[in-house]
Amino acid sequence: MKKLIALMATLTLTVGLFSGCAKQESQQPQQPNKPQIRIGLATDEGGKGDKSFNDAAIAGLERIKAEYGIEPQIIESKSADDYEPNLTTLAADNDLIFGVGFKMADALKTVAQNNPDKKFAIVDSVVDLPNVASYVFKEEEGSFLMGVIAGKMTKTNIVGFLGGIKFELIEKFEAGFRAGVKAVNPKAKVIVQYANTFSDVALGYEIAKKMYNDGADVIYHAAGGAGLGLFNAAKEMKKWAIGVDSDQAVLVPDKADVILASMIKRVDTATYTAAKAAIEGTFKPGTIVLGLKEDGVGISKTINPAVPKEVIDLANKYKQAIIEGKFTVPSKPSEVDSFQAPQIWLHARCFCI
Repeated sequence: MKKLIALMATLTLTVGLFSGCAKQESQQPQQPNKPQIRIGLATDEGGKGDKSFNDAAIAGLERIKAEYGIEPQIIESKSADDYEPNLTTLAADNDLIFGVGFKMADALKTVAQNNPDKKFAIVDSVVDLPNVASYVFKEEEGSFLMGVIAGKMTKTNIVGFLGGIKFELIEKFEAGFRAGVKAVNPKAKVIVQYANTFSDVALGYEIAKKMYNDGADVIYHAAGGAGLGLFNAAKEMKKWAIGVDSDQAVLVPDKADVILASMIKRVDTATYTAAKAAIEGTFKPGTIVLGLKEDGVGISKTINPAVPKEVIDLANKYKQAIIEGKFTVPSKPSEVDSFQAPQIWLHARCFCI
């Protein structure tokens, strides 16, 4: 009888212990699985493979894919008529939608107003809505550094600027470049022509070839896919070119030998930053401005061996002066004629006007 009582007591205690554990476990808060957001992006007419603006934007989302496992939905726009339909399609299936390029501003504004519960981000324009983050850059600052390089590298004292569509955004590239050339080589002439396209490679080639035939020996472009035509002409005519948006000597390796440098515009940083914020719940609408100080623009890592170290050092001196606010780079072509560069000293030599 004593043994039976002891056994029953032991069983009662054991059951009590297990039931107590079960009760404690049931009281632990359950961690719900956080739903994965969906991300979509519509390119401008340059589309994938422009080795420049659109590819840079997509690269930011490729980084998101690698880090968070989110596969972005990419839709290419062939013309301006595609912008609103493409953004509308993306808004139906995604939580964060990107419009790439200033030409998409009106379409994105319309679609964002129609979808107030969705988040939107646009690169290169400002859409003032409570669900839109707008990323803009000080392209003139990075372009100024390309002008310094071109102004020091030209042998003919004639350089060129090849723009895509003539719009105030692209004119910022032109103004900064011309100001940079003027700062270090006031005797140099800058030939300017716009292709009125961001995708016509053949037209870019024809314009660049004419510039070279007119005496230019260095051409800087802000023409998206049309700029690939510049590289073709530079290769054929054994002249110099300067890339834009991405490190184009890396992206177009067969033309690397004619690319002096590229103006980096960190569009990938914009798309990555906005997407990461949406994923982590810190997305905020408003305008974000990225210049040299914010590391939003700059000089590519790849520099052609033909560019002397002294030229790069000079460009970096101007970069620091801009960051420190010692002068403001013109953002409009009409401001270049009255622009006066500050004195920049390098190795006991003064570069000034």
